[in-house]
This record gives sequence, C-alpha cells and structure tokens, in this order.
Amino acid sequence: MRPPSGRRGRKTIIDTEAPPHGAHRDNHTHRDVNGGWLRPAVFGAMDGLVSNLALMTGVAGGAVSPHTLVITGLAGLAAGAFSMAAGEYTSVASQRELVLAEIEVERRELLGNPQDEEEELADLYVRRGVDPELARQVAGQLSRDPEQALEIHTREELGVDPGDLPSPAVAAVSSFASFALGALLPVLPYLLGAEELWPAVLLALLGLFACGAVVARVTARSWWFSGLRQLALGGTAAGVTYALGTLFGAAVG
Repeated sequence: MRPPSGRRGRKTIIDTEAPPHGAHRDNHTHRDVNGGWLRPAVFGAMDGLVSNLALMTGVAGGAVSPHTLVITGLAGLAAGAFSMAAGEYTSVASQRELVLAEIEVERRELLGNPQDEEEELADLYVRRGVDPELARQVAGQLSRDPEQALEIHTREELGVDPGDLPSPAVAAVSSFASFALGALLPVLPYLLGAEELWPAVLLALLGLFACGAVVARVTARSWWFSGLRQLALGGTAAGVTYALGTLFGAAVG
C-alpha cells in the first residue's frame, strides 16, 4: 500500500496519537535532586554517629571503664557538634558575604551601564536559542524594573536567587542538632545502664543502616543497598579504631 502523499519514504518517529505518560498527564513532578533539608540533616547525623562510634570503640579497645566511655562519648558529642556548627556558620557566612558583594557589583553595573547590561541579557537569551529580535524585546521589558533586572542578572550570571540566600545561623543550629543526635546513639545505652560495649555498637549500626536507607530518598539506589553500604563503612571505621585502641592500650600499658 502506497504511503499518503507527502510522507513517501519517511518513517514516523513520534506517534502523536499515543497517550501521554502518566507523569505528564496527571502531575509532572521531579524529586528534589539537591536533597533539600534532608541531605544535610541526614549527613550531619551520620557524621556524628560514625565519628563518635569510632571514638568510643577506639577508647573501649584500651580496656577502660564504662564511666570513662560515657565521658568520652559525651565529650566527643559536644566537641564534634560545636566544631560542626562553627565550621558551617563560617562557611555559609563567607559564601553569603561573597554573593552579596557580587550582587552589589551587579547593582552598580545596572545603574551605571543599563544599556550594556540589557544587551548582555539579550545576548544570553540568543545563545540559548531565542530569536535575536525577540531576545532584545524580552530583555528590554525585563530591564524596565531595576530590582527585577537585578534579580534576573544575579540568577543568570551568578546562579543564585538573591531572595533565598542561606542563613548562617540556621545552618549552624541545624548542623549542631543533627550531629549531636547522631553522636548520642552510641552513648545512649551507657546512659541507660549498659555496662558492655555491644549494645552501643548494635544501636549505632542500626542507626547507620537507617541513615543510609533515608539517604536513598535523594539517590537512585535502593534503600537496602544504601543502608548496608553505610553500615559497612561505619562498622569498618569502628572495627579499625577498636583494633588501634587495643594495640595502643597494650603498648601504653
């Protein structure tokens, strides 16, 4: 049978009559690929859990008393949490100050050379495939409002949203809380009356598996794979430090 006029010898690439995919038909959404608040919270807890577990198992390898282990764990919790908070505050504050300084540079450019900045914005849209005439029209309309123009230039040139900059205080508090929560797990059995190391290790390993499983929400991995991977990494760190603690304890003793 001869194909319809105008389609002779051509192959249909896309079936325009095919029903749309369910995600597009109902609600086309994507996961937050940046992880949002979940990623830093989980990784902060994981950091506290691994570091304090390794610290406590290392000290336990030296055959110390449960009382000493409790003091060690609480000291590690406090030191690590304050260190994380201070580091996160400094990091976010420095980044914020740099961004604000660059935004101010862009503001001065818009005030001093508005025509050049408008042409720069138009050229950016042209490079993205917009027709040159249409790009100039769009850039002209967007440049009428100075604040809107500043926001657009900041997003396009710096890749940040000037109205949604991170807070150093929020970053510091959240890092402190998440690290402290993770670091508390290996100490908790001792605070509840445990006299041996294994309950602390068991609870910590369960916590590591749970953290890894939660991380799977922002990755393409299965929850059990992420959980087992984190359990293996944390368990290895604890085993190595215990062996070193035993070795050092024997050498010092």
